[in-house]
Amino acid sequence: MSKAAKVAKAAKAAPATGKPAHGLSTLERVLAVAWLLLVIALTVHQLQFWRASRLDTDVMALLPTSQRTATADRVLRRLADGVSREIVVLVGAPDWARARAAADRFSAAAKPKASLLQPVDRIASFDLDAALAFYRPYRDRLLTDSQRAMLRQADPDALSQQALTRLYQLSTGPRLTDWAADPIGLWQDWWLSRAAITRVHERDGRAALSAEGKEWVLLTYRITKPAFSVSGNTDYGDVLQLGERAAAQGDDGVHVVAAGIPLHAEAAASQANLEMNVIGWGSLAAVLLLVWLAFRSLRPIILVGLSLLIGTAAAVSATALVFDRVHLITLVFGASLVGVAEDFGIHYFVSRQASPGVSPPQVMRRLLPGMALALSTSVVAYLALGIAPFPGLRQMALFSAVGLVAAFLTVVFWFPLLDRGQLRQTRLSSWLTASLARWPRVGMDRASMLLLGALALFIAPGLWQVRVADDVRQLQSSPPALIEAQRTAGRLLGTPSPAQFLLVRGDSPDQVLAREEAVKAALAGVVARGELEGFLAISDWVPSASRQHADATLTHGLEAAVRERVARAVGGAVGAPNAAAPDRVLTLPAWLANPVSETLRHLWLDREGQGYASVMLLRGLDKPATIALIEAAAAKVQGVEWVDRVADLSSLLKHYRVLMTWLLGAGALGVALLLAWRYGRASWRALVPTLLAAVFSVALLGWLHVPLQLFSVLALALLLGVGVDYGIFLLEHPGDGESWTAIVLGAASTLLAFGLLALSSTPALHAFGMTMLSGVGAVWVLSPWFRPHAPHVPHGHTH
Repeated sequence: MSKAAKVAKAAKAAPATGKPAHGLSTLERVLAVAWLLLVIALTVHQLQFWRASRLDTDVMALLPTSQRTATADRVLRRLADGVSREIVVLVGAPDWARARAAADRFSAAAKPKASLLQPVDRIASFDLDAALAFYRPYRDRLLTDSQRAMLRQADPDALSQQALTRLYQLSTGPRLTDWAADPIGLWQDWWLSRAAITRVHERDGRAALSAEGKEWVLLTYRITKPAFSVSGNTDYGDVLQLGERAAAQGDDGVHVVAAGIPLHAEAAASQANLEMNVIGWGSLAAVLLLVWLAFRSLRPIILVGLSLLIGTAAAVSATALVFDRVHLITLVFGASLVGVAEDFGIHYFVSRQASPGVSPPQVMRRLLPGMALALSTSVVAYLALGIAPFPGLRQMALFSAVGLVAAFLTVVFWFPLLDRGQLRQTRLSSWLTASLARWPRVGMDRASMLLLGALALFIAPGLWQVRVADDVRQLQSSPPALIEAQRTAGRLLGTPSPAQFLLVRGDSPDQVLAREEAVKAALAGVVARGELEGFLAISDWVPSASRQHADATLTHGLEAAVRERVARAVGGAVGAPNAAAPDRVLTLPAWLANPVSETLRHLWLDREGQGYASVMLLRGLDKPATIALIEAAAAKVQGVEWVDRVADLSSLLKHYRVLMTWLLGAGALGVALLLAWRYGRASWRALVPTLLAAVFSVALLGWLHVPLQLFSVLALALLLGVGVDYGIFLLEHPGDGESWTAIVLGAASTLLAFGLLALSSTPALHAFGMTMLSGVGAVWVLSPWFRPHAPHVPHGHTH
């Protein structure tokens, strides 16, 4: 039953007994004071919350996890943590001199803002001497795949000639080790192959790269304050725009690309701040305008506004206490709460306006049973959003339910105490009261048939055009330009995607390394054909023990033969090799404990007694067909699993969309049975408007090319819980114009709230708002059309 129906029914049928006729009872005064104390505590918590700004922009925090996806989420968080405070800027030009000059101009423009963005010198941050000292004892057991293949087929005589040439050749640059320690020259080639993993190299003391016909300078900055604030005023974007204008000054060939997690966080916070203001304050303004037009008094405006303010504050506090952090999407969604929570205040003042001789406490006592029942149905409808194990949906459900309860308690406890004076009828309230009698009814007449035919002609083609989309990226609302910049930076730098990787598990660290090597061997052909650029893997820097032993055996024999031949050729000793223990190997714990592992340490996962795991990132993975080859190769190696987090989460969204669709159907059947039990053959009049409205809203999504997704289905579930109320009310009170006034005002404000939610730039919230806007609007229009011609009194029910 709708809130208005239950309120009207309670107001007419529930006399006040056993309580003071006009004044507040002692219990009512105690409850008002107790609520005041809770509101004071709520105010204190709000001050603490907004000062700490415990807001979340991480899309993954909204999504469900399983034992499998929890590991993937942990990997994503670790990969993101390393760059969560970094912004990279690529300054490019057709030639190096222009790129270098433009980069200098950018740096000079950004320098005064060093308190916001601190420059990071990537070249100076890598200590090559320390790395060489760490790896040198294991020099003879570190080989590349090409070196290994060459040595297996090498002729000792040919190697000796090359070694002799190297011995007499004057070095044109610094040498990593002396000739005696590395007569074949393997050590330097191994380091060159490690350097080739990244496209960035040192040039004139700067981090540089060549790509897409331009020379680029890489500038890295670290932010000095949180990645976002509730207002979005972190100013990173402003600093970068200032630098970009300086870099491009006087040179049209300069191109600047800026990317990084802080920029997305800043954009999300700024957009959420804008949407909260538009939706929240817009809804509030619309509600207060409706209240003014209906009552022409400041008292209802002030008190209804107070109930909305307390309801929203309580919702934020409860969500923060339960979930620790409040997601920005929850705040944007919760801003539409204003359009629902005001119903309680409007119902109270409509009843006060219609009963000028009744005191406020009396009005509240008569309304309380119906309002409490109305609250329970609305809270259940919102909590139904939390059925699916989505942390984000549960946040939204809790936010809305708590906000409704707090607004309701404010109305019940404080309105009778604070409301003084009378309310006179206004032109709007009188017109709304009389409007129900003028509303047409459906029948077999020509007009009804034409209207039903027009509705069918709109719905059928619209349903045909509906497109289903379960892409998890619909939860992301970053500006397209920022997303494109991120893609461009990733393409230029050859950065692997953190959302697609190989997860390698094993019972020991060495087994994990061996399995990494096995999957790399399985994909060697894919890399050779250029379908994949390569890998970012720990085993590139710490080979497995078996691989190190095999490589050491291979190099020792050939190096001994080369030394012997060169010694005979020069007629004397040529130096002795390093006296390294043949069984000594580089271990993963030793590597992890050394600073040399800092940049790759995040690829290692110690699962706390449940075994070990590592992450292999793939470079140059830009062809969907390659994914099938990677999955096939991973399936051949025990303990290796291909993880595509975007595809996994999108599949999960699809699963729950289908599940919620079936639950929605089951819910509609349950409602139909309940209506049939109460109203018999007249029950269709309450259900059909809601079903038609649901189909109408889906068809409208098709016409507007808004994809049908999980949030659309959740909106339909909420529509079922809310929309049927209108039909029930009109079956219970087909001629009650005063209660119709309350339901029209409440529905109008709800439409405004969800209509503003449809303006959200987040596709999921946009789809939810569009579905609710069209659905509630349609059921509001259709319900009185299907009302009975005469009052219908169900069996066992009397007014």
